[in-house]
Formats: sequence, structure tokens, C-alpha cells
Amino acid sequence: MNYKLLAIDLDGTLLTDDKRMLEENKKVLTALSKKGLEIIIATGRRYWSAKNFAKELGIELTILANNGNIIRRISDDRVLVTKYLEKEDFHQIVKKGRNMGLHPILHVNHYEEGYDLLIEEDEEGNKYSNYVKKNIVRHKKLKNILDYEESRILVICYENSYETLRKFEKKIHKEYPQRFNTHILINGSDIGPILEIMSLKGSKWLSLRDYAKDKGINESQIIAIGDDNNDVEMVAKAGLGIAMKNGTEKVKKAADIITKKTNNEAGVAQVLKEIFKI
Repeated sequence: MNYKLLAIDLDGTLLTDDKRMLEENKKVLTALSKKGLEIIIATGRRYWSAKNFAKELGIELTILANNGNIIRRISDDRVLVTKYLEKEDFHQIVKKGRNMGLHPILHVNHYEEGYDLLIEEDEEGNKYSNYVKKNIVRHKKLKNILDYEESRILVICYENSYETLRKFEKKIHKEYPQRFNTHILINGSDIGPILEIMSLKGSKWLSLRDYAKDKGINESQIIAIGDDNNDVEMVAKAGLGIAMKNGTEKVKKAADIITKKTNNEAGVAQVLKEIFKI
């Protein structure tokens, strides 16, 4: 197959558990880029964070950040696609979450203004825990998160136990059918389970598919590699879907191939060497 586009997740895939990009992965991706394969980073991370890792490759890249809800080109930070949540939907989700004692973290598009996250003031320290501690830079605090007036919300995140988040996720889909894309991240996170709520139009796969179509690339010419539940659709629908050995059961079931090595063993490099015979 004449593959033209390679979409790779970061955490648990291209990055090790301690957030390093292994030299073997860098060498293989650089070699494939020189051969004309377009490489895209498709991640749940915000653009600023993803770009810091992507620059290590030293090649021209496009980043599908926030699970495809915003796409930027790293050479000039140009925004190619945005898929925002409607303000009314944002208000409804936040109010429903508060009824269950859940506090949102908003991923927003204010890259040029120097912040990407919105949280509420938390003097008692009981609204947020690991998520904010791990993402302390480039955030802004509001007394009431519903005071945010702009319409640049990419993702609403919640951290809690899996059972609580799953209950909330089911409630959302029951009360607002076909209104949101959601998933719960569970794989190898030092933060804990995270529920992410997005526009129905927003997902890694939908944005990847549209980006490829604009470039005249067929779905069958796309390779997608991932490890967590936000990668399932992308891995299932790409021409060649690859799940990491350390991936969740859902993403493994969706894949055509499972890597023989984990993210800590340069599993990306291993599988790409076999596919492209390098």
C-alpha cells in the first residue's frame, strides 16, 4: 500500500512513561519524512505542550491538538481547523457536573495570549488535584468558570474515579443524545482517569480524515498509531490502524496490528521499520 500520511499519538505511544522521545523513534520518523511521508502528531495534549515535543523531531509537522479540536502548523503556529463547543452546551455540562460534585478544567484556544487552560479559584484546594499540579503553566483562574464569555472552548475535562466519570458520561449521553463526543482516558496516566467532553464534530479521526481529504489523500493511505481510548476511532478507521503493546483493550481490539514492543521500548520505531522495510 502507498501510505502517504502517518498520524501518531504522543503519550503512551511516541513518548515513554517518563515523557521522553526515544532516539530510535526520532531516527525512524526523520527517515520516513525525508522519503516523503507526511507525519502528523494527533494528541489529546494542548498545542503548546505538543509542540515542545514535536520540535525535537526537527521536521515540518502539523499537530492535531486537543483530540483534533484544533489543528496548527508548527512552522508558524497557523490555525488550520477549530471545532469549538457551543456556549450553551458548555453551560449545561458545567451545571450538570456541579450537581455531581465535579469541577471542570477547560481547554481553550488562547495560545497567543499565553494561556490554554481555565480553572476556578480554589482556595480550599479541594476542587482540583493532580491535573492542575501537572499542568500548572499557562492557565488562568476565574472565580466562576461560567463567567468565561468567549466561544473558544475546545474540551471540557474532569478528573475523578472511573466509576464517577462513567456515571456522568452515561448521564450526558442519555440527556443529550448525539450532542457530544466523549471518552475516558485510563492508560498509564499519573493523573488518573480523565473524562473529556467535546463537540460532536471533534475527534482525532474526524479532523485527520478531513485534513487528509483536503490534501487528496484517501483514508486507505493513512496509518494511525495510538494507545488509549481517544485513539480507538482513529485506529479503527485508518487504512492501517496500529495499537501499542501497552495500549488499552479497546484500542487493541480496533487495531489491524499491535506493536511487539511498548512505548518504553520504541514500539513505534519497531513497527514502522517492519512496515516500510527500513
